[in-house]
Amino acid sequence: MSKLYLISQDVNDDYDTYDSAVVVAENEERAKEIHPNSDDADDEGNFSDFHTWAKNISQVKVKYIGEASKDLEAGSVVIYSFNAG
Repeated sequence: MSKLYLISQDVNDDYDTYDSAVVVAENEERAKEIHPNSDDADDEGNFSDFHTWAKNISQVKVKYIGEASKDLEAGSVVIYSFNAG
């Protein structure tokens, strides 16, 4: 069963960036790989759209929130926080 995780980053805190999101994932490692609104991390753990998020999964913090509803698909973003400029 999938779980809900709060993912966040504080290395890229300029305008037009994401600071956090709630995502659906099987585990913490998979949650770290999810970009709030773009492509997921590549095989090296890097994000192609890193000007809006962390550059690498090592910069992403993860906190377990709870169990996801069965109708939520793993890998999806439930909600995100975007800092518009």
